[in-house]
Amino acid sequence: MRGILIGIMLFLSAVAVFGQSDIRPRIYIEESNSWEVKGDPIFSSTDKKGRVSISGGESSGGAVPRTAEVMKRFSEQCKTCVVTRFKDKADFIVLLEHEGGKDLFNKDNKLAVFNKDGDLIESGSFSRPRKAVDVACKAILAAYQNRTTQTEGSSLN
Repeated sequence: MRGILIGIMLFLSAVAVFGQSDIRPRIYIEESNSWEVKGDPIFSSTDKKGRVSISGGESSGGAVPRTAEVMKRFSEQCKTCVVTRFKDKADFIVLLEHEGGKDLFNKDNKLAVFNKDGDLIESGSFSRPRKAVDVACKAILAAYQNRTTQTEGSSLN
């Protein structure tokens, strides 16, 4: 009889563990307010009489929202998470902003990841969005597993 009870308890424990491993953390991607400015350089030249002539100098720019792009990147690269549209249902909030207006090699992607309590769990600057998403995904999974482990431990006491 005792062996049957132990077997049932082991079975129920396995079901609980495997059932919870199917639950993926939900992430909310914060609206991106990235800006980008582009322009042609201004050329100046001086003639023999000392007169300066200026040419070029065109510029353009403005807000470049990248929220949908970041959502797509997370859903492709971080399949262990679910991207949600509802902030109040999210376990984590991700802010990934692209710093524009720089040359090709100096572009920067700023990352901040917050847990449900609003605590910063990861941040950094990355030259490539792909690397920022990888770092965010690893931080989210580690924090989520840690939280799940703590919750299971406290419910057993």
